[in-house]
This record gives sequence, structure tokens and C-alpha cells, in this order.
Amino acid sequence: MGGRDGARRVGVAVPAAGFGRRMGGRRKAWLTLGGEPILARTLRAFLERPDVVAVAVALAADDAADPPDWLIALDPRVGVVAGGDSRAASVARAVAMLPAELDVILVHDAARPLVPPEVVQRVLDAVEGSTGAVAGLPAVDTFKRVDERDRIVDTPPRDGLWHAQTPQGFPAPLLRAALEALAAEPGGAERLTDDAMVVAAAGGTVRMVLGAARNLKVTRPGDLPLAEWYAAHPEEGR
Repeated sequence: MGGRDGARRVGVAVPAAGFGRRMGGRRKAWLTLGGEPILARTLRAFLERPDVVAVAVALAADDAADPPDWLIALDPRVGVVAGGDSRAASVARAVAMLPAELDVILVHDAARPLVPPEVVQRVLDAVEGSTGAVAGLPAVDTFKRVDERDRIVDTPPRDGLWHAQTPQGFPAPLLRAALEALAAEPGGAERLTDDAMVVAAAGGTVRMVLGAARNLKVTRPGDLPLAEWYAAHPEEGR
């Protein structure tokens, strides 16, 4: 897997079209962290890599029609596309915008601005053949399964359970085929909440690799102070 010079060509799809409902209606990509937009920090982790040849950011339709100047000027490898009604639809549109001649496609949440470069590398190293990879952390909490009335019905053992993060990386043909299969399945985009599920549903193999505590997703207002702390302490939580 690689280009003519032996180096793999990597594309990155960044879904950023959510409305930030759990953030009080504020779109997370435009919030600032350490004085700059979260999305700018998120993209930097990939733009610093010479093997990344293109990055497609899926924004809400109104943002995509009039993206901020700093985003357009950030790097010529960055393109913008209007996202869809679900995360999977936004990922599909971003992937469709990426060049056809890619070896690996990474998908990364716009709201994970602190991913360490070594986590990106671990994901890329694990992508091979027909196997994808997902960054994450082994579960340390006890999980409870509840019914529709929030009554506990089961306590699954946490052995083998991981908290999934991003990036999630896949051989480009495998992800494209999985997204095509998803598009043909009515209601599939709403049922599958991450890209590993999309690929697994299409018969692909995905493995977990170690992520990082600092690779948190800024989802609720309470996440911002912790993200600010990690931003100010770059060696912590790696």
C-alpha cells in the first residue's frame, strides 16, 4: 500500500457539521482553545504530516457557504464541503471530496483538538490490508445496561471494553465501499454512530490501538476547562 515513492497517501475527513446542542447551541468547531479556534488546533495535527495530501472538512451548510477566512487560508490541502443530516452522512460527503488516489483515510472528530501525533501514528501503523484501526482507551469504569425506564438490567464485564476515540483509520477502498453500502441501507446512517461500525457492518476488520487521555472530545461546557488545562500542559495525558 503506497504511492510510486513507497509513501502512503493519506486523506483526512473531519466531520464538523453538528449544531452543538450539548454545548448549548454553540458550534464546537468555532469555540476557542488557548486563543484559537478548536478546529484550527484539530487540523494542525494532520497538516503537520507530509503524508497527508488532503483534508476535507464537512461544515454545516451555512458555514460551508461562507467559511471563515482563516480556514480557507490555513493550508491549500484543506477543502470545505457541506455536511449531511447525520455524522455518517457528513463523513461520506467529506470522503467523497478527497482525492480518489489515496491509500488510507483517517476520520477525526473536529472537537478533538488535542490528539497527540503519536496517536495518529499508531492508528496509521495499524492500518494494513483490509484492516482498519481506532484509537481508544481500555474501559476502567463499570458499565450498566438499562431498559427504557432506566432500570439496570445488566452489568457487562469491562474486560475487552474500550472507549473509542478518533482518529479512526481505514484502507481507502474499504471505507469508500462501506460508505456506499451504508448509503443503500435505509436508516443506516442514524443507527451507526462511528466509522468503525460502518466498516464492520460491511464486513471489514477493525482493531483498537492506544489513544490518549488528552485526546478528549469537547462536547459539553464542562469539557472546556479540562481541554484548556491540557492545552497549557502539552506533556500531560499523552
